[in-house]
Amino acid sequence: MFDFSLFTIFYFICIYSTFGYGLIFKRIFLKENTLDNYNYIGFYGIFFLIIYSYISHFFLSHNFYHNLILLVIGLIFFFINLKNLIKIRSFFISNVVFLILFISLFIFKTHDDFPYYHFPYTYYLTQNSMIIGIGQFNHGFRTPSSSFYINSLFYLPFIKYYMFNLFAVLIMGFANVVLINKILIFLKNKKIDYIFYLSLLFIIFINIFFYRIQEHGTDKSAQILIFVFFIEMFILVRFLKEYEKNINNIIILLGIILSLKSFYFLYLIFLLPFLYILYLEKKLFIIRKVFSNKLFITFLLLFFILIFQNFFNSSCLIYPIHYTCFNNVDWSLNSAEVLKMNNWYELWSKAGAGPNFRAENPQQYINNFNWLSNWFDIYFFTKISDFLIGLIFLFLILGLTFYNKNKLKLNVYRNDLIIYFFAFLLLIEWFYNHPALRYGGYCLIVFILSYPFFLLIGRFQNNIKSIKKKVFILISISFLVFFIRNIDRINDEVVKYDYRPLKKPFFRVNEDHFRVHNQFNNLLNNYESCVKDVDCNKILYQKVRKTIFGNYVFINKND
Repeated sequence: MFDFSLFTIFYFICIYSTFGYGLIFKRIFLKENTLDNYNYIGFYGIFFLIIYSYISHFFLSHNFYHNLILLVIGLIFFFINLKNLIKIRSFFISNVVFLILFISLFIFKTHDDFPYYHFPYTYYLTQNSMIIGIGQFNHGFRTPSSSFYINSLFYLPFIKYYMFNLFAVLIMGFANVVLINKILIFLKNKKIDYIFYLSLLFIIFINIFFYRIQEHGTDKSAQILIFVFFIEMFILVRFLKEYEKNINNIIILLGIILSLKSFYFLYLIFLLPFLYILYLEKKLFIIRKVFSNKLFITFLLLFFILIFQNFFNSSCLIYPIHYTCFNNVDWSLNSAEVLKMNNWYELWSKAGAGPNFRAENPQQYINNFNWLSNWFDIYFFTKISDFLIGLIFLFLILGLTFYNKNKLKLNVYRNDLIIYFFAFLLLIEWFYNHPALRYGGYCLIVFILSYPFFLLIGRFQNNIKSIKKKVFILISISFLVFFIRNIDRINDEVVKYDYRPLKKPFFRVNEDHFRVHNQFNNLLNNYESCVKDVDCNKILYQKVRKTIFGNYVFINKND
């Protein structure tokens, strides 16, 4: 029980410390000492910690001492504001949400990518300051993710690396809090339309479909944020008079999304409809205010940090886009290898590679629509079809719940249609280049199908009291389903692996998790031996350099 108690204590310490950094960020960058827009304080904290973790790792490792000091500072700021926080309804909601989500951290078996590169990358951050050229060891190391950097800050005494899944919980919890608050605001203002129903659907969908935290990786966390992003975009273009708060929220969301995976740079496309709408509304002056916004400048800082981190890892600004790669630095990857991996990602997403199938001619397979029939057989009629059936079932529940004979006027706003059009363009791009649900498929399909559905549902309004009850019941059921599905998952792991979460609530770790770390140490120790004129392997010595800042550089000698 000691491990369980300690695990629980550290869980809430990490959450409250993140809140504390959100308050710090709000005060420094937004010059706000109030608790307005409380629901985004958690995301502010994540945004701040992402920037800090990338910059700090250039100079030092995220070890026990560093992380303890960091958490204590955040915790102090949280307790300084606790007297005011407990007066806010959303603070109570956030505590309830994170209490429910806690069960998802009881994991024994993680997903396949976790021991392959998620754990090794995060562990590397805790043991070493930045090493240049680490992408040579594992292709996963060529695509750094903020989830690894944030999780590395939860490497703590006693708990060690067993909080490496906490970032996914933070994203899911804060997203729930934001969306619930949006619904409450709509109910308070007695304005029930499709944005209200979209927010409700997103909450239910996230809690039911994304209940396995160990499978979130970098993809599902990003898609959860994209759901919130869509809501904020709709609210922004609908209420341009109150744009400042929404723009801040969008900047924060977009920054975190981009930091999770370079793939999501595609979502910068939503800057275009935003600019076009400002032009149509004759409010281009807002652009000047955005550019002078400290938060936007901070966003640009994060953007360039992400670009440079990609470069230091792989020699590419955006891996695996080969024309962004540099071939004249010591750690440059083989150009053919970059192209090969680019094709591999596309091949895999189009069902051309898997445990039981591998296309004989990969290049021919991915060209045009040669992959389509096989993709339908192997992927669509297994994963996507099940997902669509579940989604349609949710539509039926919501449609029947809120149906009313009294029809109101169907309100369709031009600006909303512009946002919808660009989302549809992204769906086409998704289907043509990487039609796997993990690459944005969940959020795009849900949004594209739900928007027209809720346009119609928005006409059938019951009285507010009735809607409040129904919303409360539906959200409660979604959390109940989340809890029950996790209980069922844990029971399976208890039977399969003799897992005892109340005694030892930690996931399984074996030697394979430390494989890359051992490779690092082998090279670095050999380099230091050679420098000291101790017996060494001259071949290995040629694989390492040291910069003027004391950072190691792994040299590519495979060309």
